[in-house]
Amino acid sequence: MSDALTLDGARARDAADPLSRWRGEFHFPASRQGGPAIYLCGNSLGLQPRTAAAEVEGFMAEWRRLGVLGYHDAGADWLNLHERLAPALATLAGARHAEVVAMQSLTINLHFLMASFYRPTSGRHVVLIERDAFPSDRYAVLSQLDWHGRDRAQSLVQVAPRPGEHLLRSEDLIAAIQRLGPQLALVMLPGIQYLTGQLLDLGALTRAAHAAGAHIGFDLAHAIGNVPLALHDWGADFAVWCSYKYLNGGPGATAGAFVHERHFDAGLPRLAGWWGNDLTSRFEFGQEFRPCPGAAGWQVSNTPLLGMIPLRASLAQFEAAGFAALCAKSRELTGWLERLLDERLGDRIEILTPRDPDARGAQLSIRLRDARGTGKALFDAMVGNGLICDWREPDVIRLAPAPLYNSFEDCWRAVMLIAELLSAAPGSRS
Repeated sequence: MSDALTLDGARARDAADPLSRWRGEFHFPASRQGGPAIYLCGNSLGLQPRTAAAEVEGFMAEWRRLGVLGYHDAGADWLNLHERLAPALATLAGARHAEVVAMQSLTINLHFLMASFYRPTSGRHVVLIERDAFPSDRYAVLSQLDWHGRDRAQSLVQVAPRPGEHLLRSEDLIAAIQRLGPQLALVMLPGIQYLTGQLLDLGALTRAAHAAGAHIGFDLAHAIGNVPLALHDWGADFAVWCSYKYLNGGPGATAGAFVHERHFDAGLPRLAGWWGNDLTSRFEFGQEFRPCPGAAGWQVSNTPLLGMIPLRASLAQFEAAGFAALCAKSRELTGWLERLLDERLGDRIEILTPRDPDARGAQLSIRLRDARGTGKALFDAMVGNGLICDWREPDVIRLAPAPLYNSFEDCWRAVMLIAELLSAAPGSRS
């Protein structure tokens, strides 16, 4: 296999890639120039699996044929769809089947789990987050503090990168956890930081939080289906994720949650709803809530089946391709994109994402060097010329080569296009 950073080298890598056949199982948007766009935006919205439409139509046919009997028909089995998704989700989360559930949306799940795991007292009330947390996580945490009548200035602690740096240091997060000690009630952190693409050391953080007597939860929106996880073995208390990024479940797809099995019978309070009631007594419509065993007991409302059917199609692809193989390809693909960026654009762009493959997933965040205010113009030109990625304020372009459907040639073409656009820009140094 050629190691040359050329188009021929890219094609040689693709020809040797046993996972390359999966590319044909997805719909790519068309570029304005004709032909498929270069799609490096799986960290924002994954592509549509070709099998998803047939899955949805199959469900619509069941609805037409059965009506409400779809909940009772053994073939349709709408009541237990979340259970049929659990094995694949458990593999991706590094969890036991009973510890995961497909339900609701990410921030709703976060609120419902914080209702169980954030129980402030006069002595233990602090929530630790990162300063640059995704806004929805921040809003959720702040509103929980307000809900409990806590003073934000006293009960919120934020950890930031050191001055002049853009990545979090694990030792700084752990030191903050240890410093807060008996005041700390909850640590709420991302698996992968959305802006920089940094993968945190979730195992070490969990151990530190538990040593301090606190609960810890993770937002895995950018980690699930992207990097290997071991939530059960790490001992995380809970986690939440969306399913429309690397999981390719479709816009607003049904999200997911993890609750460690040690909490199943711990008597935790929860905001209950009838769909979380044990199925053996759910339709008795009793006055007392009896939760489903496991994480499914945190369900609240009737499952949005139309938000789960495309996810079922996607999870079947993950199972067939093999997650370990996908992770191995992801490291190779992201590393090759990194080498291309360094060789062709190293003097023009800066890579914010960690260089260590163990500290990142399928994302490289870049920004222009010494070119304030021009990054958005470059991004707009990239999209206009058929390279779909995303922009995050104030100056970050995120490129995400997803191993299920992206190729080495995609990466080569993306870098060549960026180089061409930079060379053509007014005031270019080329």
